[in-house]
Amino acid sequence: MSESSVKLQDRSQIGATRRWVVKIGSALLTSNGQGVDREAIAGWVEQMAALKENGVDIVLVSSGAVAEGMSRLGWNERPSSIHALQAAAAVGQMGLVQTWESCFQKHGLHTAQVLLTHDDLSDRKRYLNSRSSLLTLIDLGVVPVVNENDSVVTDEIRFGDNDTLGALVANLVEAELLVILTDQKGLFDKDPRTNSDAQLISEGRATDAAFKAMASGAAGALGRGGMATKVRAAELAARSGAATVIAGGAEPNILQEIYAGEQAGTLLLPDQAPWAARKHWLAGHLQMKGVITLDDGAIRALREKGVSLLSVGAKKVSGEFVRGDMVSCVDERGDRVACGLVNYGAEDAEKILGIASSEIHSVLGYVDEEELIHRDNMVVF
Repeated sequence: MSESSVKLQDRSQIGATRRWVVKIGSALLTSNGQGVDREAIAGWVEQMAALKENGVDIVLVSSGAVAEGMSRLGWNERPSSIHALQAAAAVGQMGLVQTWESCFQKHGLHTAQVLLTHDDLSDRKRYLNSRSSLLTLIDLGVVPVVNENDSVVTDEIRFGDNDTLGALVANLVEAELLVILTDQKGLFDKDPRTNSDAQLISEGRATDAAFKAMASGAAGALGRGGMATKVRAAELAARSGAATVIAGGAEPNILQEIYAGEQAGTLLLPDQAPWAARKHWLAGHLQMKGVITLDDGAIRALREKGVSLLSVGAKKVSGEFVRGDMVSCVDERGDRVACGLVNYGAEDAEKILGIASSEIHSVLGYVDEEELIHRDNMVVF
């Protein structure tokens, strides 16, 4: 984060923040599946314009393209075919962007459409280009309107939901706050749709495992993300030191309430130092090409000493990957420990499992690197 940024400790500091990523979900943006809700959008734009007047940079992550496309095409049910979804997104993106642009123009603000795919963030050069583009737009006073490029993306390279995309954008631009507006008032200790005694959680730590257990994974008819994805997004955003507010987007003046530090929604705070930019990029890879299972000694060394992963600490290899691919490192229960760029392909990695680095040449006949994964190319969780 920049030297002028604020690492939030509580709600009272939100008014001092200077860069927000605001993500608004499909359930809020559409009129019960009848296309985008222009009146609601105008209301959020008015609030975001007021934040801009107070010196807050805004990056908007907007869902709703598929839902708007469905409405324009006269479809009542979300299609299952990837090509039909791509077509709906392409049609709907036109109306979605037109609506945001026209509403922001009434406040003298320009917008810019930014469509991203996972490949844009997994390739180091494209990652840096995306970052530079967004930061330039912010410096120009433009409001970037970010969405996943659903018209070309496939399930294999999908972010999965715009909550995740919002968190990765927060990492990308080093935002101090990620605001996720949803159709619920925040995170509850139980599902409020089925439990009348459910209590709203006001504040907590983004990495608290208890929140994952509380969050329901159920998604709405028009969106892909449930509350579980929002908790996961808060954990991702915390990597760059950003706090997350999950709040009810239908509440009047919700963004102003958040800015004023009022008890609006659920505030999830980071509890660790921000990661360096390269670590953000490494951790942003959502698709892993393979899995390496580690022994307990290797796991302790990674977590306690910050060392590289050596072949002697690896027990099992699965998947098909080549040198330079991103792989996941897990313990013997399958829980993720780390991820990183591997120095050996799957076939050779399997041959050197459990052996010392000094023995690699005798087994393979060559040595690319002494480490299976170098610590500079790895993120430990």
